[in-house]
Amino acid sequence: MSRLSVPELAIARTLPPEGCTLEQAQGYVRWLATHQYENFHVVSRLLPRRLHNYFYSVYAYCRWADDLGDETQDASRALCLLDEWERELAHCYEGRATHPVFIALEPTVRACEIPVEPFRDLLRAFRRDQTVHRYSEWESVADYCRYSANPVGRLVLYIAGYRDEQRQSLSDSTCTALQLANFWQDVSRDLKKGRIYIPLDLARNYRVSEDDIIAKRFTAGFAALLGDLIQRTRALFAAGAPLETMVAPYLRVDLELFRRGGIAVLDAIERCGYDILHHRPAVGKLAKAGLLGRAIAAKWLRGTGGGFPPEPADKGKASYAARNA
Repeated sequence: MSRLSVPELAIARTLPPEGCTLEQAQGYVRWLATHQYENFHVVSRLLPRRLHNYFYSVYAYCRWADDLGDETQDASRALCLLDEWERELAHCYEGRATHPVFIALEPTVRACEIPVEPFRDLLRAFRRDQTVHRYSEWESVADYCRYSANPVGRLVLYIAGYRDEQRQSLSDSTCTALQLANFWQDVSRDLKKGRIYIPLDLARNYRVSEDDIIAKRFTAGFAALLGDLIQRTRALFAAGAPLETMVAPYLRVDLELFRRGGIAVLDAIERCGYDILHHRPAVGKLAKAGLLGRAIAAKWLRGTGGGFPPEPADKGKASYAARNA
């Protein structure tokens, strides 16, 4: 029996009872993805219907883990809840899930042959948020992204049937860039949580101190610091872009859309003169629609072939992706 009791979480209020049916569990994760994540309506229209439940269940796992770490208002309790979430994950891989999210996730990990490591890596990042609130150098921020962002991209690739290191490495570059773009966009929001993701060694290079960031002192040095961070982030987006030509057309549009969206955030930061201490740069709905249109247009301009997972040699043990590509 699960010891997860989190009545304060909004996402827990419509949770089916433990030991519910698969149909009930899948209905819940579908509701969670389509009602709690504003971009999923767009994404789900681009994905083959046969993949929807898989993406819903993975999203639900990530959303629950994130909220257990970020919405419980107490670090020690958050750590205990994340430990319990990892125990539920182990039960899922043992075929004895009882929590509705894991009842929905179990068919996904089985059909898509997803290893447990990406799910565990995400929990490592959420635990780190409870105890680490400053990052002394660029490498330590990148290491955080390795656990907070990169597993998500790898999970997407597993669902789509891609398991090779080359695609995973390209995905890591894009996911790290997306996480960093979000950090630079949300500096003020993170300050309210007591967190600073700006590498303090780079800040010192521009004569910006931790106290300057906390006090929201916008200076020429801070603007130059953000310019440096954005340049590094753009380089990561560029490094990951070739992945878009190495996947099936339905996934290519999604990947390009997310990359363009991340770059649009960086553009917005530059347009506001890098003053993200007092203004949160955002990408408007019209601009988002334009990004989607350009991503779809690019798909057709490049053609629709290539990038599908290889057919397995053993047809009797075909992976999910190969059977359904």
